[in-house]
Amino acid sequence: MPGSVSHHVSRVRTLYRKILQLHRALPLELKALGDQYVKDEFRRHKSVGPEEAQKFLQEWENYAAVLWEQAGQHAQSSSGRPRFGSHLSEEKLHALRDEQVGQLKELMDEATKPKRQFDILDDKEDKT
Repeated sequence: MPGSVSHHVSRVRTLYRKILQLHRALPLELKALGDQYVKDEFRRHKSVGPEEAQKFLQEWENYAAVLWEQAGQHAQSSSGRPRFGSHLSEEKLHALRDEQVGQLKELMDEATKPKRQFDILDDKEDKT
């Protein structure tokens, strides 16, 4: 069992560092917001059970994969402002607890304040 715990801790730390490194590709305000959110979320989930921990890690690994792809697209593109973000399916939205919906709303409000130098995908926009 101790080997399993140390493997889990290593996986969490590696993912955490990878996400913070990926945030370096973000515009400064979004990087600061993302870094703080990641730190808070990883701290908040430090002592959850194995099932929730697995789901937590899977979602953050998905986030890292999407961010890596979007950062790569931005680096190759010279067309205007960078676009970061992805749509949240209704299925995932309905699976969130009330507390999580509140956190998501606060994050969205902060990320979509006027005068940002990046675009957040909007449900009204077509995915490209």
